[in-house]
Amino acid sequence: MPARSSPKRPSALEKISVRHVDWPGLVSGALLAAGAIAIYSRTFSVPLILDDKNSITDNVTIRHLWPIWTALSPPNDAGVGGRPLYNLSYALNYAFGGTSVFGYHLVNLIIHMLAAWTLFALVRRTLLRPILAERFGSAATYLALAVGAIWAWHPVQTESVTYVTQRCESLMGLFYLLTLYCFLRGAEADGEGACRTWFVLSVLACLAGVATKEVIITAPLLVLLYDRTFISGSFSGAWQRHWRLYLALVATWLPLGYLMTGLHDRGAGFGQGATWLAYGWTECRVVVKYLLLAIWPHPLVFDYGPFSTVPMGVVWPYALVLVSLLAITAWALLRPQTKPGVFGGQALGFAGAWFFLILAPTSSIVPLVGQPMAEHRLYLPLAGIVALIVLGAFAIGGRRCLPVFALIAVSLGLAAARRNQDYSSEPAIWNDTIAKCPENARAYCNLGTYWLKTPGRLNDAIAQYEEALRLRPDYAEVHDDLGYALEKIPGRLNDAIAQYEETLRLKPDFVEARNNLGEAQSHIPGQLNDAIAQFDEVLRLKPDYAEAHNNLGFALEEKPGRLNDAIAQFNEALRLKPNYAEAHNNMGFVLERMPGRLNDAISQLDEALRIRPDYAEAHNNLAIALAQTPGRLPDAVAQFEEALRLKPDFAEAQFNLAIALTQVPGRLQEAVAHLEEALRLRPDFSDARKILESIKASGGASN
Repeated sequence: MPARSSPKRPSALEKISVRHVDWPGLVSGALLAAGAIAIYSRTFSVPLILDDKNSITDNVTIRHLWPIWTALSPPNDAGVGGRPLYNLSYALNYAFGGTSVFGYHLVNLIIHMLAAWTLFALVRRTLLRPILAERFGSAATYLALAVGAIWAWHPVQTESVTYVTQRCESLMGLFYLLTLYCFLRGAEADGEGACRTWFVLSVLACLAGVATKEVIITAPLLVLLYDRTFISGSFSGAWQRHWRLYLALVATWLPLGYLMTGLHDRGAGFGQGATWLAYGWTECRVVVKYLLLAIWPHPLVFDYGPFSTVPMGVVWPYALVLVSLLAITAWALLRPQTKPGVFGGQALGFAGAWFFLILAPTSSIVPLVGQPMAEHRLYLPLAGIVALIVLGAFAIGGRRCLPVFALIAVSLGLAAARRNQDYSSEPAIWNDTIAKCPENARAYCNLGTYWLKTPGRLNDAIAQYEEALRLRPDYAEVHDDLGYALEKIPGRLNDAIAQYEETLRLKPDFVEARNNLGEAQSHIPGQLNDAIAQFDEVLRLKPDYAEAHNNLGFALEEKPGRLNDAIAQFNEALRLKPNYAEAHNNMGFVLERMPGRLNDAISQLDEALRIRPDYAEAHNNLAIALAQTPGRLPDAVAQFEEALRLKPDFAEAQFNLAIALTQVPGRLQEAVAHLEEALRLRPDFSDARKILESIKASGGASN
C-alpha cells in the first residue's frame, strides 16, 4: 500500500490570505488607531496657521465642488499649486464645514491612520516573504505592529498631522505606501486577473500621489528595488516579470512633469537664491539631523528658517557621515543576496534606500530655499529607519525585544501628545519656535502678524517686526508688514511709507508692497496721482491682482469726472474675485453719489454684507443709502446702530447716526450723545463740532 503524503501545512502568508477573520491584524489595526486617536484627539481645535491661510482661508478654488474642474485647478502661488487632488480634499472639507477646523483635523487624522494600517500590512507581508520569513515570520504581526506604532506615534509626525497644510505630505505618504502594497499583493496573486487588478490599483495609487505631491516621483524606483530585493531576486528578473507595470508607473512622470511647471510660483526650484552646490552642502547637515530626530526627537521645531549658506568647516563632518551612510546603503544593495532567514545584505540596503530615495527630491533635486529643513519631510522616510531599528534589534535580541518596542512606542506617543500642546494657538507655536531658534527672523515676523490681527496688540506686533529686522535688515516682507502696522497709528503714515519704499528698494517687483504704498499715498493730500501711478504699476506687473483694481478704483473716485473709471475698476476686481466684500462696498459707496443709482448702490452693499455680515463700514454705507430713500430712515438708523455694535470706535458712524437721529422725533438727546462720542474719538472732527454747537445754540440739547 503506497504511503500517503502528509497534507501540506499552509504558510503564515497563506493563513492571512484564506483566514475569514484576521483577528491579529484587526487587533493590531485597532491598537494603532487607538494610539493615534489618543495622541491627536485634542488637536481638533488647533487653529489654521501660516500656510493654512493661502491653502484654505483665501483659496477661492475650494469654495465649490461643482464644476469639479475649479477644485482641481488650484492657484500656483499657494501650497496647493500643482496638487489637484490635495486641493480637492480641501474642497470636500469646505463643502461640509466651511473653514471650521474640526473637519480638517479629523480628515488629517483619518489619513494618518490609513497610512499606519497600510504600513503595518506592507511590513507584515514583507516579513513573510521567503528572504525574511525564517527569521521573522513567526513574529511578523508583532514586528509589523511595532513598526507601525513607533512610526505612527512618533512625535516628529505631529507636523504632518496637526498642521493642516501638511496633509499633502501624509496623503502623498498614504498613496506611496498603497503603490507598494498593491504591487506586493499583485506579485503574490495566484490568478492573472487578480494580479492585473492589483497592479492597476498600484498604478492608480501612484497617479493619485502624483496629483498630491511631487515626492511620489521616486515611487517607481522604490517599487523596482522592492521587487528585486524581496520578490524577484534580481533587477533582470524584476524587469522580465513586471516590465509592463514599470512602464505604467514611469508613465505617471508625464502628468507629474506638467503639474510641476508651477514650482517657481511656490518658491521652489533653482533660481530662488541658492545654487545646487550650496543647497547640497546645506542638505548634508539637514539629512543627518533628520536621522538624529528619528532616533531622538528633540528639539522639534515648527520652522527652522530659510536657506542660508553654511561654512564648509561646519558642514564637512555631516557630509562625511552622510557619504558613509550612502556608501553602506549602496554596498548593501549591490552585494549578492544573503541566504533566506538572515537579516542583512539587500534587505538592509533597501531600508537605507527607502530613507534616502524618498528624501532625495527635497534634499537634492528641487531646492526649497524658503524652508530647507522641515519635519514633515520625514513623514514617510521615517518608516525605513524604524523598520531597520526594530528588525535589527529583533535579529539580535529575539522576542525579548517586544516589550521594549511597546515601551518605546508608548513613550513616543506621550511625547507626541506633549508636542501637540505647542500647536494650541498661534502665539504658542511661534513662541516655541523662537525659544528653540532665536535667530529665526521669520518666526518673529509671523508672531508679529498674529499680534497685528489681535485688538490692542499693535505695539507688540511692531516690536516683533523690529526684532525680525534687527536679525535680518534686508527682510523685505517684514519692512512691508511693519509699514502696514505703522499705518494704523495716527501720525505715522510717513513712517509707513518709508517702510514700503525700503521694501521696494530691496524687492522692486513686490506687488503687495507697491499696492500698500499706493494705498498709503492715497491718504496724503497732494499724493493721489502718485498713488494712482503705483496702482498702475502693480497692475502692469500683475494684471489679475483684484486688490489693486479695487484700490485703483477707490483712488479714481476721488478724481473729478472719474467715477465711471472707478466703477470699471471695481467691476474688474469683482470679476477676478466675485466674493470680494470690500469691492462691493466701494462700488456701493461710489454708486450712492451717482444720480439714479441709489438702488444699485443698495444692492452692492447688501451683497457685501451677505459675504461679510460683520463688515461695519458696509453697514454704515448701506445706512447712508437707506437714509436717502423715502420711508427707510428707521432701517438706516438700525444699520448705523449695527455698525457701532460691531465697531464702537467708528467715529464716522457715530456722526452719521447722530444726523439721522436729529430727524427722528424725541431722539435729539441721543443725537447729541453720539456727536459728543464722535468728538471724543476724533477731536478734529469739525463737522461734528459745528452741528453739536448749532444744536446747543438753538437750545435743542436741553429738550
